[in-house]
Amino acid sequence: MIEFSTDFVDPASAPPLAPIDHPIDVMHLARMTLGDLSLEREVLQLYDRQAEMLLERILQASPPGAAAYAHTLKGSSRGIGAWNVAGAAEAVEFAANSGSADIGSAIGKLGSAIGEARIVIAELLRAH
Repeated sequence: MIEFSTDFVDPASAPPLAPIDHPIDVMHLARMTLGDLSLEREVLQLYDRQAEMLLERILQASPPGAAAYAHTLKGSSRGIGAWNVAGAAEAVEFAANSGSADIGSAIGKLGSAIGEARIVIAELLRAH
């Protein structure tokens, strides 16, 4: 017979089920960096450079290349809690893989989401 644990699970230890409507989920970022502010700063700096670089590569790539770059950006974005960027990158990946004519629109939305995230990242880096 299977027995279920009766221990209380702290909901703060898990990522939100519905992403927070903010460019960077700072609670998720803090969990991922174990509250280490210097690590958080380093991760944000790396992400900021990577997001800009990958967007440029997506703009210049063939559809399979754009899909691969978008997939990479999606994973990085989820890692820091940039849920809007992750969703937009996923839309680019899907459009590129399916040959959709909407890829240009998806890339435009991705660029906007990255821009919003980069503004917040600059604010967070100034605050550290």
